[in-house]
Amino acid sequence: MATWTSRTWTGLAALSGLCAVALGAFAAHGVEAPKPAEWLRTGSLYQMTHALAVFGAFALGRAGARGMGLVAGLFLAGTVLFSGSLYAMALGGPRWLGAVTPLGGLAFMAGWAVLAWRAFTLPK
Repeated sequence: MATWTSRTWTGLAALSGLCAVALGAFAAHGVEAPKPAEWLRTGSLYQMTHALAVFGAFALGRAGARGMGLVAGLFLAGTVLFSGSLYAMALGGPRWLGAVTPLGGLAFMAGWAVLAWRAFTLPK
């Protein structure tokens, strides 16, 4: 976490949250087709959840927890791959992008796994 500043982590998490709200609103008010609207809602939900998780990982890192840069990086990568591929398909991108979506899910799960591992290996 030492290579990225507080400004970087906070800014990326905040921009991620902003995009999640904007695309969720677009799903609710700007898309009539059911499948694209569903993709936008799902991408938005996961993006917002992990934007908040990046803030949490950053806060834990500031409190001295190790490995939180990796956790936040995995959450951000998951957002780009998972939510990004869903957004792209909803906006007319090729359906093969659906093959990218599970890679983002794996990045999310890896981030949560590292967070759990670090929590269980904290000194007592």
